[in-house]
Amino acid sequence: MELYEGLLSRRSVRKYDPNKRLTKEQILELIRAASYAPSAHNKQPWHFLVIEDKEVLAGFRSFQPWTTFAKDASCAIIVCADMEESFHREKEDWNFAQIDGSLAAQNLLLACHAKGLGACFCGAAPMPSVINTLREKFNMPETMLPISIVTVGYPDEEPRVPHDRLRLEKIHWEKF
Repeated sequence: MELYEGLLSRRSVRKYDPNKRLTKEQILELIRAASYAPSAHNKQPWHFLVIEDKEVLAGFRSFQPWTTFAKDASCAIIVCADMEESFHREKEDWNFAQIDGSLAAQNLLLACHAKGLGACFCGAAPMPSVINTLREKFNMPETMLPISIVTVGYPDEEPRVPHDRLRLEKIHWEKF
C-alpha cells in the first residue's frame, strides 16, 4: 500500500475475528514501526505492554468503557511513555510524554493498516481513573504514563471510508 493512500484509508476497526491470533514476530514488527515515530529531542520515551490474555482484554471495559470490543482482539498494545525519559522541564511543569506516546501510537495504527490488520486507538491519558487503573493493574512505575490501549487483530468488518475530510474553512494562511 502506498503511504498517502494508507493515510487516507486507515480506519478504526472495532470488530475482530476472535479465532485469529497474531504471532510474536508480527507483534514485534508492529512495535518496531511504532518505535520509528518522532519524539521531542529524540528521547524515545515509549514503552509497550502487550496483552494477549482474553480475560484481561475483556476486563478493559470495566475501567475504560470504550473498549468493549477488545475481548475479540488478538491483542492490545498499551502504549506508554516514561515522563522521566521524555523531554521535560520539572520546574516549568511540562513534558512531552503524552505527545511522544501519541506519535508512537499513530505509527502503530498505520503499521497495522499497512499489514492488513485492524486496530483502534482507545484513550488512556489524560483520564486519571484509566491511567491509575492501568498503573495499578500492570505494576507500572509512577513515572509511566499510559497513553492508549491499541486493540489489534484481524478485521471482521470493513469500516466505511468517509468522504473527503479536507475542510477549506479550517485552513488559514498567514493568520487566523
